[in-house]
Amino acid sequence: MYSLDLKIKTLADQVDYLQNHNIYLYYREMDSAQDAEMMADGRKILMFGSNSYLGLTNHPKVKEAAIQAIREYGTGVSGSRLLNGNLRIHRELEERLAAFVGKEDAVVVSTGFQANLAAIPPIIDRSGYLIMDKLSHASILESAALSFGRKSKFEHDDLNSLEDKLSICPADATKMVVTEGVFSMDGDIPDLPGLTALANRYGALVMVDDAHALGVLGQNGSGSSSHFQVTDRVDLITGTFSKSLAALGGFVASSFEIIKLIKHTSRSQMFSAGLQPASVAAVMAALEVIAEEPERIEQLWKNTRYAMELMKQTGFDNGTAETPIIPVYVRDDDKTYLLARRLYDDGIFVNPVVSPATSPDQALIRFSIMATHTRSQIEEAIDKMHFHAKALEIL
Repeated sequence: MYSLDLKIKTLADQVDYLQNHNIYLYYREMDSAQDAEMMADGRKILMFGSNSYLGLTNHPKVKEAAIQAIREYGTGVSGSRLLNGNLRIHRELEERLAAFVGKEDAVVVSTGFQANLAAIPPIIDRSGYLIMDKLSHASILESAALSFGRKSKFEHDDLNSLEDKLSICPADATKMVVTEGVFSMDGDIPDLPGLTALANRYGALVMVDDAHALGVLGQNGSGSSSHFQVTDRVDLITGTFSKSLAALGGFVASSFEIIKLIKHTSRSQMFSAGLQPASVAAVMAALEVIAEEPERIEQLWKNTRYAMELMKQTGFDNGTAETPIIPVYVRDDDKTYLLARRLYDDGIFVNPVVSPATSPDQALIRFSIMATHTRSQIEEAIDKMHFHAKALEIL
């Protein structure tokens, strides 16, 4: 029986305490490729903590594309794209991504985090206004910090709160509203039609971080704007390659004018090395697989609906989740750690989310579905979660 005492003053002390009591669940080492079943600590473990929603990180076509790119271009570009690190395949990928999400142009950057860093500061200067959903990802918050404009947050997916913020902005000021296509912890989808209509009424730009929506929502997995058919009302779309697209890197897609501005003024873009060739080629191959194998997205949603049905039958609190990201609310930091630890010991990998990443009364287990999960794997994971949750008096 584990027990915790997390009322410890410093983060360093808390980490030491968790490690000393065998409850530390971060930086866990995996010994095999990212898939529904993996190897860790010399044993098989079912992975329900991955963002590889379509299971493409181990796809033969994707792996072969990365290998061929290394043979042709080497392992890196040894400089920023602005100067010496710009490859022909970078541009080819940008054109494919722009077409995929329905925008005029795109710029590829080295990480998904960097995509959001690159997008906001060039547009929102000292006279501009940036209005973000309260649950925006850390990369959006960091980008906001780099911007010299005025910042505010509206209540999560609350159009009345957003309008309150927009209404006090000067009519002639540059304004940008930022949200996510799928929220990475709660697994919910914002009201993009309502948000874009409201932003349009107040003359504000709209930016959507589609990190968790690509490969999941929209026509052929092209994202949340496609899902709601509001692509023409969304001005910037950012995304990452580290989830459905099976690699490392990110992008910003927008108009020719905005992409030109980002390419020539965004410091996080201009002063970072170009994306390594293997990742570029892997993403292009992943986009091809998504187009060639639409059954992967269909299977992802079949698995998601099945898992949600089992969760509800079992009595778990999943909040407003409606995507392959399924939060299991524990609403207690200590019990969240304990549940995740017991599941890991029992061969199920899930992610604990506790304060300060969220408030203690919102502490949760992040349970993520992949297209490559089988029904029996989903049943085993939820059965074990139910068993341990009852033992911990969570249910």
